[in-house]
Amino acid sequence: MSRIAVVTDTTQYLPTDVIERHGIHRVSLYVNWDGRTDREIDLPDYDGYYDFLRSAGELPTTSQPSLGDFLAVYEPLVEAGDEVVSIHLSGGISGTVRTAEQARELLIERGMPAEQMVVIDSRTGCAGHGFMSVAAANAVERGADFAGAVAAAHKVREDLQILVMVDTLEYLRRGGRIGAAAAWIGATLKVKPILTIEGEMQPVERVRTAGRAFERLVAHLEQRREDGCDAFAIQHIQAPAEAQRLAERGREIYGRDPELISEIGPVIGTHTGPGILGVAGLRTELLGPM
Repeated sequence: MSRIAVVTDTTQYLPTDVIERHGIHRVSLYVNWDGRTDREIDLPDYDGYYDFLRSAGELPTTSQPSLGDFLAVYEPLVEAGDEVVSIHLSGGISGTVRTAEQARELLIERGMPAEQMVVIDSRTGCAGHGFMSVAAANAVERGADFAGAVAAAHKVREDLQILVMVDTLEYLRRGGRIGAAAAWIGATLKVKPILTIEGEMQPVERVRTAGRAFERLVAHLEQRREDGCDAFAIQHIQAPAEAQRLAERGREIYGRDPELISEIGPVIGTHTGPGILGVAGLRTELLGPM
């Protein structure tokens, strides 16, 4: 009987122990900075990168995995007879998922049955497609077939609502990834915007102060708890104290620790800048154990 493998990319930023525990395979994106190019997966931490980003006159650049990068992960799995669920950062933000689709098409040309692999555009990013990957892996662990694993990922996505507090729109503007929030460019660069990812960066609310933005995230956690979520998760960029403070508020609401607190890495951070704080309410019945 064939096995089912789950593949994602590095922009989900789940803790390494979570990735390893679920046996999820990763394809790395790249960051080009300070005269060199690094695979995001190879960076031991992100502090040096963000120190550079804060002082750089010109933004570093990022790049998606190559066709060869995807094939290097896919080919051993396909040759072993595994079925593959590959879940990636929104195509509205990055060409990563399209390269994954091209790799799949090439493998089909080489003889792989089309039904052996599914590539999913998550239409979200960061922990969002990470949660989808975990849900698929958990479904497999529970004995689901290939269709069941794919369905588990989609169910998490359908329920997913992530809010992100951004310190400034300046990095999104400079990087050209601002999406529908472009309407806020101008004087509103001085506000603390609340965004979400639905295909691309989407505006939710403009808040005048960091304190009010923080409370907006808390209110989101409260609303999701009322909607039936029983767990929550936090991601940030160079804001560990704020993340811990949000975790304390989340514990008061959910009566449990967050499923994760993790830092978003350079590929996304280049386009958003430091100071981000993001939160999601979750249903463990859909996600399963982290």
